[in-house]
Amino acid sequence: MTIVCPARRQLLLGLGGVAMFSMVPSKARASRSTQGVRSLGFYNRHTGERGQGSYWIDGDYQTNTLNDFNHLLRDHRQNETAPMDKRLFDLLFSLRQTLQVDEDFHVISGYRSPKTNKMLASRSSGVAKKSYHMKGMAMDIALPDVNLKELRDAAISLKLGGVGYYPSSGFVHVDTGPVRTW
Repeated sequence: MTIVCPARRQLLLGLGGVAMFSMVPSKARASRSTQGVRSLGFYNRHTGERGQGSYWIDGDYQTNTLNDFNHLLRDHRQNETAPMDKRLFDLLFSLRQTLQVDEDFHVISGYRSPKTNKMLASRSSGVAKKSYHMKGMAMDIALPDVNLKELRDAAISLKLGGVGYYPSSGFVHVDTGPVRTW
C-alpha cells in the first residue's frame, strides 16, 4: 500500500497524473494503447448473416464497420437497428484475446426493440423487462469451438460487465452494465 501525503498528491495532480501512469504495470498500459487494430467477426444465427471487420484502428472507432455490425446485430423480428455500445465490442475483443481464439461470435441476440423484449419477457422469466439488449449494451453469444463454461468463465474474469450463463439454451449473455453474474 502506498501512502501519498497531501503535498505529493497535489504535485501528482498538477503533473496530470504522469507519475501515476508510470506506476501502472506495462501490461496494463499496453491494453490501453492507442496503436493497433481491433477486429471482430459475427455470425447471426437467426438471419444467417456474417460480418467481419476492424472496428478500431489506432485509437479511432471505424464508423462504417460499426454501422455494419449494428445492422447485423439488429432486432431481426422488427428489422430495427440501433447503435450498439462500443464498449461491448471492446469487451468481445478482450474475450477473444483471453480465450486465444479468432473465430466469429455466434450471435443469438444483439439489439432488442422494446416491442420484441416485451414479447420475449411475456414468454420467459429469463428475459429482463429493462434488458440491456434494448440499450444496445448486451449480446447473447456462443463460440462453437469453445466450451460454454469456458466462455462464461473467461467473460467473468474480465470484470467488464454482466455475465449470464444459459447452458440449456446454448449461450452466454454479456453486457456493459454493472459487474454481476447469474
